[in-house]
Amino acid sequence: MPRLILASTSIYRQELLARLRLPFDTARPEVDESPRPGESPAALAERLAVAKADVIAQREPAAFVIGSDQVAELDGSPLGKPGSRDGALAQLGAMSGRVVRFRTAVCVRHGDQKPRTATDTTTVHFRSLAFTEIERYVDAEQPMDCAGSFKSEGFGITLFEAIETSDPTALIGLPLIATARLLREAGFVLP
Repeated sequence: MPRLILASTSIYRQELLARLRLPFDTARPEVDESPRPGESPAALAERLAVAKADVIAQREPAAFVIGSDQVAELDGSPLGKPGSRDGALAQLGAMSGRVVRFRTAVCVRHGDQKPRTATDTTTVHFRSLAFTEIERYVDAEQPMDCAGSFKSEGFGITLFEAIETSDPTALIGLPLIATARLLREAGFVLP
């Protein structure tokens, strides 16, 4: 079986890719994740997914490499990972009662093939949240390393009114439906 590498050290992405029951390695791509002036959240997510896959594919040209990135979008502007309790409280406060779109891009690279990409948009309808609810949630799950300051696979699901998506894994960080399709297109044989 050819080597498969996830260009990420995200535990969330590793857990998702493991669902495909394929052996894979992980590698940390060093990529500047700063948005470019005027760059849309969807374009930012795709650029970063490709950049992450490119970095590792240059080191491992015979491998199939998967890169992915997710950008939360509120009112057309990107939201990064909160990084701190105060950041998470502020993000969730800003999203309370609002609609937030999560752009999750994936890229598969193999050899000299052009990068194969897909971007999923998941729309999350947040319910109106009291500040005490937000504090309880942040203190319970510590979502400081998550785009949007929540973990939908955990207690974070209680923050929502609804989720609209074509791939429920995308919100966690890796759209598996698109990932499997891109791997097949690149010539990787799935079981």
